[in-house]
Amino acid sequence: MKLKSININERMEHYNVSGLSIAVIDNGQISNTECFGVLEAGTNKNVNRSSVFNACSISKFLTSILVMKLTEQGILDLDEDVNKRLSSWKIPRNELTKNNKVTLRNILSHQSGIIDPEGSFTELNSIKGFPSMVELLEGRTSYCRVPIEVKYEPESDFQYSDAGFVIIQQLLEDVTGKPFKEVMNELIFQPLIMNNSTLEMTISEEKREDFSCGHNKNGELVDGKFPIYPYPAASGLWTTPSDLAILVIELMNSLKGESKIGLSASKAKTIINSQGCKEWTGLGLFLDSSEQGIEISSLGWGVGFQCMMVAYPYLETGVVIMTNTDLGVHQLKGIIGEIYSSLFS
Repeated sequence: MKLKSININERMEHYNVSGLSIAVIDNGQISNTECFGVLEAGTNKNVNRSSVFNACSISKFLTSILVMKLTEQGILDLDEDVNKRLSSWKIPRNELTKNNKVTLRNILSHQSGIIDPEGSFTELNSIKGFPSMVELLEGRTSYCRVPIEVKYEPESDFQYSDAGFVIIQQLLEDVTGKPFKEVMNELIFQPLIMNNSTLEMTISEEKREDFSCGHNKNGELVDGKFPIYPYPAASGLWTTPSDLAILVIELMNSLKGESKIGLSASKAKTIINSQGCKEWTGLGLFLDSSEQGIEISSLGWGVGFQCMMVAYPYLETGVVIMTNTDLGVHQLKGIIGEIYSSLFS
């Protein structure tokens, strides 16, 4: 696949996009990478293949792969009441949880009964510091001022939720006895050689040379330059399109029984199968059908950044597009959508 009939530099100028990076997947491998623009407006720090962007909510796709790896090992169970394994904090029981319990399956598909409180899960405020997941879930921080509890009967509705993935992070830490980022490094980043991916919540001066700054829709730097989200499982991933493409290819290979991390074809299929009450919801990603077969996608959108992963797992094609500019409109209505259309229409 190649970009057709689109002048990316011209479209970047049109949308005030400072920097952009693309990795194209064809025949189950990265066939092409292209980089445009700069890491920081007003500088000559050009975007290259190793340039790291904020993936925002694409972190949830990554988390789903880790969860499925742990279910493969028998450490977790997709359909078990998560309170059975949570020890540091538990989901409060109420009338809504009598018949259907909160499980990893319904959390990953945003059908757990959890609704994010209004104005919650914003970017890190360095003055207020890093919250623990328990503090977040208990509503004891400015990032989430209300205790998290089930607000509708699990599996009866879809409500996109960061809080659900905070629960997953705490569960994984309780079960493994290790920090979430350490488990991710051991089971996903290292075996897949995703060397440009991190869940660290501080960016050293040395590493900043490879990290992209965030920009607003006018092409201006956002406050703090590097927005951090202090809940890694939900939105803490910093990575490159090439590293994300490696993760997508791992899913494609797993479907063929050729996983590098030991993910079975049946577990991989579960990720891309419709879940619960919404046919367009998989585990940590979203589904669509087209003439090219099943399409999976994950979107990242936060302060200063927008990105998108789209793939056709059985055709072994896909693309990861990452930008360091928040256009203020849905990805498909901006430059990311134009690139997507040029590849797949």
